[in-house]
Amino acid sequence: MTQTTATRRTTVTKGLKGHRISVESSDRHVRVVHDEQVLAESDGALVLHETGCPDRYYIPAEDVRLDLLTPSGTTTHCPFKGDASYWSLPDTADLVWAYPDPKPEVAEIKDHLCFYEVEVS
Repeated sequence: MTQTTATRRTTVTKGLKGHRISVESSDRHVRVVHDEQVLAESDGALVLHETGCPDRYYIPAEDVRLDLLTPSGTTTHCPFKGDASYWSLPDTADLVWAYPDPKPEVAEIKDHLCFYEVEVS
């Protein structure tokens, strides 16, 4: 597991009054389990807070079992974070995503992956 240091930064996204994104180091232990298989575990996650969205934990790639995941053909675009790529398990499509080249305002999430469901302690 890695320890990541990030400074807290709040960004007001231009053109969309009231939309804010902040990325900060999490002081929580983050674990991802699917069908009793640990897919990720980290003490170095980042937490991304975004207007209108649930908090999301971005886990350093070295703390994710990438050997269990397969890249999918799915991509999405977020006007605030950039273009996302997705990975799947054999029985679960698009379980995890990342921003390989995030926008400068959220550069900290580069080389981090995000799962829909995580355990936080």
